[in-house]
Amino acid sequence: MKDIEQIYRNDFGISFYWKEGNEIISDKIQLLFKQMGFYFSIQELNEFHDLIEDCVIEDTRGVKRSFNKFLLKTPYVAIDLEISPMELNSIKDLVDGSLFRLHLNEYIHGAGMN
Repeated sequence: MKDIEQIYRNDFGISFYWKEGNEIISDKIQLLFKQMGFYFSIQELNEFHDLIEDCVIEDTRGVKRSFNKFLLKTPYVAIDLEISPMELNSIKDLVDGSLFRLHLNEYIHGAGMN
């Protein structure tokens, strides 16, 4: 049976690693929100972060907003998401929090160890 190792959670979604027994499968991160799931590598999660930032910047210029919705690109070229401004902020928090925890764990268990 597969369990999970939570990375980050907010009211909108969760990110986690899958586990098999006591072994954490750390090459991909499961990101769940709005009845959707993405199974990202760390590189894809970073790319998704950049796409979210682009969407936020374009929102401040009023470029992407149409009928109070955004079209958020994903690292998967064939998949774009139609989301509200609140959902954009929640997804941004979920991805930012996940990346923060990943970098913190990398530091604690890597460069920060004495």
